[in-house]
Amino acid sequence: MKLITFLSALSLATGGPALAQAATAAPPAAAAQAPENVAVKNNESISFMGDSITAQGASMPGGYVRLVISGLKANGITATPFPVGIGGQHSTEMLERLERDVLSKNPTWMTLSCGVNDVWHGEKGVPLESYKAKITALVDQAQAAGVKVMILTATMIGETPDNPNNVKLAAYNDFLRELAQTKKCPLADVNADMQAAIKPGITGNQLTSDGVHMNPFGDQVMAAGVLRAFGLNEAQLQKARDYWIAMPEIACNVPCKLELTLRQYQELNELATKENLSVSNYLQKTLASLVPPKSPEKP
Repeated sequence: MKLITFLSALSLATGGPALAQAATAAPPAAAAQAPENVAVKNNESISFMGDSITAQGASMPGGYVRLVISGLKANGITATPFPVGIGGQHSTEMLERLERDVLSKNPTWMTLSCGVNDVWHGEKGVPLESYKAKITALVDQAQAAGVKVMILTATMIGETPDNPNNVKLAAYNDFLRELAQTKKCPLADVNADMQAAIKPGITGNQLTSDGVHMNPFGDQVMAAGVLRAFGLNEAQLQKARDYWIAMPEIACNVPCKLELTLRQYQELNELATKENLSVSNYLQKTLASLVPPKSPEKP
């Protein structure tokens, strides 16, 4: 079934025509002049250091790395990204490859997203005191090379703040907040942003595809956090969000293997929230009502 046909059917089933109308919307034009309040300036470059969350944030059209760059563009700032996220990595590996992957490219900025695997991998991860030393070395070496550093808190490991991994992760994030203040680095507190964005009473993951890696809304939360740390105010953030939801090249993968624009995904989320469901669970429920399961054949 073609995308628009399916969305039309889904829209009729849920009582609203708006969902099927946004597939061809064009993004608004970027502002003509870069704002003074934003730390990133025209023609600067940003290295995005991280693990698989950052790797997907760069490889997926709606990933947070791409959203940061397009959000700056929506506000009149052209920046060059150097994404260097590698799946499964801890602070140890990131420190080892800092010179090769970041410093050798002479970026203006480096965003540092590290900590999920250090905790999530348990005994194969990195203990807190060793993590502190390695992250401090990462920041020190980058700053010594003239690279401006933004620190991101580590995102959640499962969407329940009180699970054992997130309880352990809290100390790592407390250290990152302290380090950002000590080293005078902008801080994108994306962990706090995620916790604030999760709505109570919703079944299923709301911001991630698997409890760790971002879905389209998680990527928007991360991107907004980074842009806010760069200095964008709420009006400028809204301009970025308006840009994102109208970008036809941003495809949102949903469990039924359809690709939706961010606008369509956003409207799905609004419908799902009314029933206290995540988008995934809402789609499963709606698809089940549109395509009932076959009755078992008689023997």
